[in-house]
Amino acid sequence: MAYPKPPKGTIAIEEAVLNPAGASWLADSAIPYRPDKDGSSPDHIVLAQMLGDIHHERLAQMDAHGVEYMLLSLTSPGAQGEPDPSKARALAAEANDWLAAQVALNPVRFGALASVSMHNVDDAVAEARRAVTELGMFGLMVNDRQAVSEGGDKEGGKCYDTDEFRPFWKAIEELGVPVYMHPRYPPAKDQEPGTGHGDPRQILGAAAQYHLDLSVHLYALCSSGVFDEYPGVQIVVGHLGEGIPFNLWRADNWYNKPATTRLRRSKHDYSYYFTTNISITTSGNFNTAALRFCTEQLGVDRCLFSIDYPHDTIAEAQWWWLMVDLPEDQKELIARGNAIRLFKLPLDP
Repeated sequence: MAYPKPPKGTIAIEEAVLNPAGASWLADSAIPYRPDKDGSSPDHIVLAQMLGDIHHERLAQMDAHGVEYMLLSLTSPGAQGEPDPSKARALAAEANDWLAAQVALNPVRFGALASVSMHNVDDAVAEARRAVTELGMFGLMVNDRQAVSEGGDKEGGKCYDTDEFRPFWKAIEELGVPVYMHPRYPPAKDQEPGTGHGDPRQILGAAAQYHLDLSVHLYALCSSGVFDEYPGVQIVVGHLGEGIPFNLWRADNWYNKPATTRLRRSKHDYSYYFTTNISITTSGNFNTAALRFCTEQLGVDRCLFSIDYPHDTIAEAQWWWLMVDLPEDQKELIARGNAIRLFKLPLDP
């Protein structure tokens, strides 16, 4: 079947969806997307409908505002929010099958990033290979720490900087696809009064907690030596780098002091990996001065456009992008060229 080719426009790569048939799999932190539970407010119902829509209002908004292509991924927390290993594995596989089928309906406008459960490294590698080599996905979306049960009501989280996950990173390097690291809400049990995230609740989510939690995970990955062992691994981080680009000088300054260099496992400092192995996107952070700073700090080739739809609107993102005052050759790279290169997208440069 021939699909109509749209005009060249922006490429957005952190764009969320929700598999309606798989919504019941999502853990407590996805309750806002389940109208039959506590998330029955009108706002949450509308959000759930927007997450479930791909080919109607989403596509109409893309056409209206000049978005050429979207990389779609299961909304946070996805499989990372499920503490039961078997359920998390099934959640990821079902979401990937559904998303691949949706992309096949209009591959000229949509591609996908795969979900994986990170409970078991062998399972994560197997699903990543299946999603990339059989389903045609262009990378992975991993939502910060993997929720794990610690018995009773206690829930912990696995980070991926440990030796346990070296086979995962090895497989990612072999597959040659990026891993998008995205934040997530803490488990619902950790949001109760008196818990670490329960007081104060007002910092939860995108305003503060998201970037605070994920930035620690990213610093841990950089300092673990994983990028030295597997230098081909590429990470993508949204929201203009979760605050890290603006702290790199201070982070490097202390990381390079003798007391720290004796302890660290990595060969280089944080700036090295943020200019070699990590790219950032504009998702949900439409700040021109901050973007300009990031292009100077990391290099234009490390900066990519994204929207964070439906949590932010296509219209707002595109209007901002039209107003961004950067050289046109830099805007072309950020808007589309870098994404085509990094994700190996089947689009004309």
